[in-house]
Amino acid sequence: MRRFIKNLFLKNWGLKLFSLLLALVLWLILIPEEKIFSEKTLTVPLELHNIPSETELVEKPPSTVDVKIRAPQRIINQITPATVHVVLNLEKARVDQREYPLNKNMVSIPGGAEVKDIHPSQVNLRLERTKEIMLEVVPNIIGELKEGLKIVKIEVIPPEVLIKGPESKVNDNDKVRTGRLDISSLTQSTELEADLILPNPDLRLATSQTKVRVRIIILEENAEEKNKKENKKNKK
Repeated sequence: MRRFIKNLFLKNWGLKLFSLLLALVLWLILIPEEKIFSEKTLTVPLELHNIPSETELVEKPPSTVDVKIRAPQRIINQITPATVHVVLNLEKARVDQREYPLNKNMVSIPGGAEVKDIHPSQVNLRLERTKEIMLEVVPNIIGELKEGLKIVKIEVIPPEVLIKGPESKVNDNDKVRTGRLDISSLTQSTELEADLILPNPDLRLATSQTKVRVRIIILEENAEEKNKKENKKNKK
């Protein structure tokens, strides 16, 4: 028996090895490509859909996730970050919820492929209610008028604008400022258009209005006022 087993493996071993290799090559050639599978891991964007109205995303989840995919060899090279999508539907999200699970059903992949794993399996994010408020607009005046002129009144039209944002970022005492308005070249009453600068980058204008008008009323100083100014200069 021992001799039989020895002869089975060692007798004509070269021919037997060649036959084994030939059978393996034929198997690889003849087996359908659909039966050969490969796996790959892709890093793809995490898309957030259907954020509830009147809420704000104040803490964002990771921008990408890793997805492990198994697919037939013939299509594995066609599976790229451009053909794989991970969508987190926030339609039923709540402001008191922090953790959101990720599962295979959230991954869109080409037909014939299979999602084996997704990492991380959950993400953290935070929503807040949206708050709207009217804030005063303050003109940002720079420069000085020429001698003999004075500003008697500055009007902002409209004097307030409606802004909105996460409730934790909205402060009733905040002001909206205008862009710089240089008055050094003005010689008479003028109305200028100015951009609006919000007090916090998390806030935004609640309407399509992005500018205000600033009316600057300028008059010549009378003799008495001129004398007072000159006296002050002389005292210095």
